[in-house]
Amino acid sequence: MPTIVENVKAVQASLKEKLAQTGRETDEVLVVAVTKTHPVEVIESALRAGIRHFGENKVQEARRKLPFITEPYDGFHYIGRLQTNKINALLELEPILIHSIDSLNLAVNLNKRCETRGRVQDILVQVNTTGEQSKSGCEPGETIELVQQISALPNLRVKGLMTIGLMSDDAEKTRPSFKLLKELFDELKNKENAGYEMRWLSMGMSGDYLTAIEEGANIVRLGSVLFGERDYGGDR
Repeated sequence: MPTIVENVKAVQASLKEKLAQTGRETDEVLVVAVTKTHPVEVIESALRAGIRHFGENKVQEARRKLPFITEPYDGFHYIGRLQTNKINALLELEPILIHSIDSLNLAVNLNKRCETRGRVQDILVQVNTTGEQSKSGCEPGETIELVQQISALPNLRVKGLMTIGLMSDDAEKTRPSFKLLKELFDELKNKENAGYEMRWLSMGMSGDYLTAIEEGANIVRLGSVLFGERDYGGDR
């Protein structure tokens, strides 16, 4: 079984090759290691191997782990569904980026808690580009208005968009959802104002990240390709 170091090197090599094919530089893409269900020792192994950013999708799990991570890292990302009753606990962990804001109500609640703490929080708006009811995210047709509404909240900074591709063994089947998010991203970028910045396009996971790169992703969220398969689920 390959080691985490070997897996990190393999991912870096595949990214470099794919980015070269699309005329982009390796440092344009941020790899966020999806560390849910993995213990602190595994996270630290990834950090020693060159990973600089990692993400968790449950606030409780992140709270159990973060205080015990001693290896240096550049950023903790929150990538899961966020419940309003977990906002304060999440903000205590000072996430560099929250990927999963999908409604004005959630954004307003987050803004209030940030205001109380004197914190300005960077976020991504999550879009449901597959139409699957099991997935979180605002409707594609509501995205532009939602971004503009959130951009009026003083303690939140919209930094881009996020989506979860179609769950499929065929990466090509995820391409339409990535294309759709990129179209929304570009449309918002053309309307960009002081209230938001289209900096990050977060899409692509272990099974489809190279397809996402082809469609313009500059954040990929990788779990099993770095750490091996878990006993259940994927890295979505």
